[in-house]
Amino acid sequence: MAALTSSFRCCDSTLGNNHYPTASSATVAANATVVFPALAHFPEKALQSSSPPRPRRIILVRHGESEGNIDESVYTQVPDPRIGLTAKGWSQALDCGRQIHEIASSGNVKDWKVYFYVSPYLRTLETLRGIGKAFDRSNIVGIREEPRLREQDFGNFQDREKMRVEKEIRLRYGRFFYRFPNGESAADVYDRITGFRETLKADIDIGRFQPPGQQNPNMNIVIVSHGLTLRVFLMRWYKWTVEQFEGLNNFGNGGLLVMQTGFGGRVLPFLFLYVIMHNLLGC
Repeated sequence: MAALTSSFRCCDSTLGNNHYPTASSATVAANATVVFPALAHFPEKALQSSSPPRPRRIILVRHGESEGNIDESVYTQVPDPRIGLTAKGWSQALDCGRQIHEIASSGNVKDWKVYFYVSPYLRTLETLRGIGKAFDRSNIVGIREEPRLREQDFGNFQDREKMRVEKEIRLRYGRFFYRFPNGESAADVYDRITGFRETLKADIDIGRFQPPGQQNPNMNIVIVSHGLTLRVFLMRWYKWTVEQFEGLNNFGNGGLLVMQTGFGGRVLPFLFLYVIMHNLLGC
């Protein structure tokens, strides 16, 4: 399956921007000195002449084809976090790496960098290893294993027949709120992804991806995760409704989705977002 590649605005209206009180909301002392309460607690922030640049892109990657994708009986014998890639999955990961390299280096950019967040499951770690073969070490700023990016928990070892019944019940109950026995609902995943988003926002705000003394505007953040987890990430990021979420489908194994900033930080036309919705809806 060819990887899905699309583009839309990278960051919502708050991400990557420091929001300080205005003079009208600050406390003005008798000597007319404006005191910013937020900065008073973080004096080092007051010394920053400018905010770190936003990443050029955030690229979402679904892991390559796994043993569980082609044979669901694997889930009855192997713990979900230990299910690895098939030969086709490895090939998809290598192809995905080449695509990311092409995207990051497009426009004759010479100083581009990548930073990876990855789910700790074996199939995502193997996907990252395949992706990484496309890059020189000098282009990789760092890698962070992030447990909050893991797959939705379906409840330890899975009984095939029980899981079939549970998935039928989920369709009747609602794909977002239905919680699998001893597992999670998509709403539970939403809660942990909310925490991850705040971590990501803080990392961008303080310039964690930037080498000391540098302000590289050509940073690419790559998140290697799972189908439902990535849909929930998009839902949280763009504040989509439950109804919108329940109309979405996963993009293919080894597929990628590019969240792109516009020139000068401008919002890209809604058409870009529509393209993503159109593809995820399976139209």
